[in-house]
Amino acid sequence: MLEELTKIAVEAALKSGEILRKGFGTSFEISSKEGKNNLVTEFDKLSEETIIEYIHSVFPDHVFLAEESGKTGELLKNKVRWIIDPLDGTVNFAHGIPIFSISIAAELNREIISGVVYHPLLDELFVAQKGGGAFLNDKRLNVSDNGDLDSSMLVTGFPYNVNQNPCGCIDHFVNIIKRGIPVRRLGSAALDLAYVAAGRFDGFWEINLNPWDVAAGILLVQEAGGKVSQYNGEQYWIDNDSILATNGMIHSEISSVLTKCLC
Repeated sequence: MLEELTKIAVEAALKSGEILRKGFGTSFEISSKEGKNNLVTEFDKLSEETIIEYIHSVFPDHVFLAEESGKTGELLKNKVRWIIDPLDGTVNFAHGIPIFSISIAAELNREIISGVVYHPLLDELFVAQKGGGAFLNDKRLNVSDNGDLDSSMLVTGFPYNVNQNPCGCIDHFVNIIKRGIPVRRLGSAALDLAYVAAGRFDGFWEINLNPWDVAAGILLVQEAGGKVSQYNGEQYWIDNDSILATNGMIHSEISSVLTKCLC
């Protein structure tokens, strides 16, 4: 079953990726959702429809949680739920910035068991199965082995209401960069997590993310040997407010920095 779920997730991501590749850089309709600069395009919707229709054609009894359409079907014990972000990085996509991804995860009984993150422009396919490891284009992934926070490469993001400094997110950022640590902001949390899994970044933190932003990515990090928690180190689930994902070696140290300003 697990292999079949992953196979279908990969196929759905590739179908959606072809749509986004063709749409990127063209003229399309852009509208706003709730929150400042929270955009949606016709390609978000088309990508999501393509993914859901394909998965539903194979697994008609499964349910969905997707960014644009919300919840579809009742979540029951022993029933698979697909958690989908059809275009993570819509603001980048809308402005012609080539950093965005597709995130598809399968959840069973509050456990992510399969996850795919796909960067269609680079044709980078990140895939993880529970207990089966994480891979990039069939090459096994491992998190970095850097145990020194001050020499780490980190990535973060900000919520749409960053101007209100929720949970001290601006203070967290300042506390990190005051140490001279290089921090990047890509605009796609799914890619941020995939890049931690690939050892490109040593750690990632953010607040107020949605389940579809992180579901596939957290499995990638865990299966690549990394650690995922809330800021305070407690166990993480996809509806928590804060997420910290690292190679595990810098986890405690960065957690202590982030917990200086709590929600």
